[in-house]
Amino acid sequence: METELATWHFVVAGFAFALFGVLAHVGRAVFNVFPDKLSDTPAVNVLVSSDYSWGDYLWGVEFDDAGYYRLDSLRNLRLYVISCVAGGLTAMVFMEGVGIGIASLIDAGMAGFVDLFWQRIDELNT
Repeated sequence: METELATWHFVVAGFAFALFGVLAHVGRAVFNVFPDKLSDTPAVNVLVSSDYSWGDYLWGVEFDDAGYYRLDSLRNLRLYVISCVAGGLTAMVFMEGVGIGIASLIDAGMAGFVDLFWQRIDELNT
């Protein structure tokens, strides 16, 4: 079965990329052992900290008083979700083969769920 790239593939992929952004946000906040922001000077933070970057400074990522990435910040969540969705959809549009590959994964996943649904229905009837 040959897969064609359709609009609904972009919608489903956008939701998947948004979910990936949420998981990345939670992962950075929860699994961060050392504080990202060590001082009030961004140059010192970039040079000394392994997780703090100029992007954090330019985009205005929020940290708590101890210098850790804030899990409860909607701004941080929004930044991760928007960047993941924009990056993923841009890759689907402009990189050769990525869009068709993701569409194939979506089609295979949907076919698997439909087959599983009908298998469960058959098991209930027997």
